Amino acid sequence: MATRTRTVVFTDLANYTQSVARSDRQGLRNLISEHEQYVSPIVAQHGGTVVKNLGDSFMALFPSATDSLRAALQLVEEGLKEAGMLLRVSCATGDVEEIDGDAFGDTVNLSARINSRTPAGEVWFSESTLSCMKQSEIPWEAVGSFRLKGIAGDMSCYRAVTKGGCQLPAPVEAAVKAGNLVRIVKGERPPPLPPDPTLLFQGFEAGSPDLARVIDGLPVLDPARLWLSVYKMSPADRHNWEQSGRGLVVANPDSLTAAIAQCRQEVIPQAAGSNTIILDMEAVAELDLVMAGMALPAVPLADVVAGYSYDLLPEGRWVNRSNRAVLRVDVSSQGVTAQALSAAVNISGKTLNPGTRVTLHNGSELRAAGGPVVRFHSLADSTYAGLLVADTPMRMGVARSQVAEMGREPNHPGLALPDRTGQENIRWCSGPRAARAREGGFTLDRALAGRRQAALEVSPDGRTQIRSLHTRCPTWIFRDGRMSRVDGVEAVQVHDIIVTGTSLVALRSPLV
Repeated sequence: MATRTRTVVFTDLANYTQSVARSDRQGLRNLISEHEQYVSPIVAQHGGTVVKNLGDSFMALFPSATDSLRAALQLVEEGLKEAGMLLRVSCATGDVEEIDGDAFGDTVNLSARINSRTPAGEVWFSESTLSCMKQSEIPWEAVGSFRLKGIAGDMSCYRAVTKGGCQLPAPVEAAVKAGNLVRIVKGERPPPLPPDPTLLFQGFEAGSPDLARVIDGLPVLDPARLWLSVYKMSPADRHNWEQSGRGLVVANPDSLTAAIAQCRQEVIPQAAGSNTIILDMEAVAELDLVMAGMALPAVPLADVVAGYSYDLLPEGRWVNRSNRAVLRVDVSSQGVTAQALSAAVNISGKTLNPGTRVTLHNGSELRAAGGPVVRFHSLADSTYAGLLVADTPMRMGVARSQVAEMGREPNHPGLALPDRTGQENIRWCSGPRAARAREGGFTLDRALAGRRQAALEVSPDGRTQIRSLHTRCPTWIFRDGRMSRVDGVEAVQVHDIIVTGTSLVALRSPLV
């Protein structure tokens, strides 16, 4: 039987399992009926056909990629609010074989796998759908590349942005929290610029003379600090704007304002970044403790971890796994590799296409889209495979006669190390030991760094020393390309890097 090009849409009730657990049989029947009565008319309204009803999910086919996304947006924007239910919707476009009222093929599998990654209340779709849809009619943004079960290679996914949706890009979110975001609104006089600003243009059309005049009148700024707020735009305008290294915030004005206000209200944990904090505000900092990257333990590790990866976010922070990641570093027994997950990733002077993977060597430098330069130090050591070093804004000042602890939960005041939850970045060894570790919630951060790991003290005469506080998790000093273990108390100095588990804490001169 001949195949046809279709857009396959899957809907799913995000909290169906919990609702079933709370409902009796009649309540469950009512929920399924309400779900069907809600989904079917919207699908039909936009030219689609429901192929399969599984109670908590539907599969539908659309002849038009654009219409499928219009239907998907309507489904998640309205939702089954009275029943307290949120939907997630996914779309993929390609060849589909229809047999006896059902649909089969790789496109069906792809849409289903994308749905499994889609957060509640959102619409995600494939690159094939992006290519086929009328891009100027659908508000959309990229969310990242993912390894989907049963699908070969990493797949790029995109988000159709709802009227009430706004995902602040990491650099914009960081600028809001730091107080450096300047909103330039069309028709209003631009405010004075603070040091190191990030600019967000609102009310302007991409490519318009008004926007060009405003940008031309600005002092010279890194293009990565220029952001344009849009909801819908043509592919040509989007390409021209992003090609210059500038960014987009896809949201309507009300949603953007609400997201910025919410971001300003959030309390920022000290471990997530701050300006210099001196433990005693009456004192003058003698040195700064600066979060400075990732330490990469060698594998295999204790017959538990065969390999692992970490993702780099645009602002320079390392996480287990993220949709916003620009680069992924992978550690195996064969070495350390880096994979570009977005455009404009540069490694040692070479720009990589998304999906490209390269082996890191001592001195390799990694940079992505205006982010910090990360330098890789390879270690011929059985404990660590290497270090990824780049100072971040996360720092704490220490004055003379003061003690600063480091650890996952240090005594106050102290420098809290990242405690990354989740195991999705770990490849496990075989055997019972690895199985027990996996079931027990093992993570590299918790296995290799203690709640109270080490204490750094500046003596009255200005000398600095570090003392190990943990009996099983060692602390190390990285100096002049070599690692040495802290046994008891060791002298340290500015430019040394303290290695605690997977975290690097650099000793730096205080900011002036």
